[in-house]
Amino acid sequence: MRNLTYYISLSIDGFISGPGDEVDFFPGSDEYMAWMVGDYGDALPTHARAQLGIADAPLTSFDTIVMGRRTYEPGLQLGITSPYSHLRQFVVSSTLEQLDPAVTMVASDPVAAVRALKREDSPLDIYLAGGGVLAGQLLDEIDRLVIKRYPVIAGAGRTAFGPEFTPTVFALDEVRSFEGGNVVEWYSRIRTDAAAPAMTSAPGA
Repeated sequence: MRNLTYYISLSIDGFISGPGDEVDFFPGSDEYMAWMVGDYGDALPTHARAQLGIADAPLTSFDTIVMGRRTYEPGLQLGITSPYSHLRQFVVSSTLEQLDPAVTMVASDPVAAVRALKREDSPLDIYLAGGGVLAGQLLDEIDRLVIKRYPVIAGAGRTAFGPEFTPTVFALDEVRSFEGGNVVEWYSRIRTDAAAPAMTSAPGA
């Protein structure tokens, strides 16, 4: 069983983009950008990997990407129908037609599709790229969070998990800060079963 990892950018006030899907307001230092390319280059679009000279770099984190229509469409506007051709690509949309044989369209039941992917035999994770509505639908399937928090207030925009109130506990595994104020947080889902007592507070609280 492999993991579904939600790897996202967040403003200080919790938005993944502006109200019009803007993302160009997220600032990043040279140190932070070098880390992102070096450690999570798998999550970059294929054309960006080529521009950075890592097009042929081996995959180390992800071999599959799942995204919603809003995440897929910016590439389409540039004529790019296979934006992550170095990964297996799945787009969840009930309205888009299949535009590229390298991209699998998931017209319904993204939970079932993700569960099937998680059962595959692979050492690498599945990259959930968003958007927030899709992440909300898949919340119970998310095993890990990698949150890139940027030192900026958006004020308004699209949230990371959609509009539903669904409190879900994750454990904070690691935090790393970079010059310029960028912070990355790693979380893993806290699994409980009928035999285990429910966690009511964080260790040491």
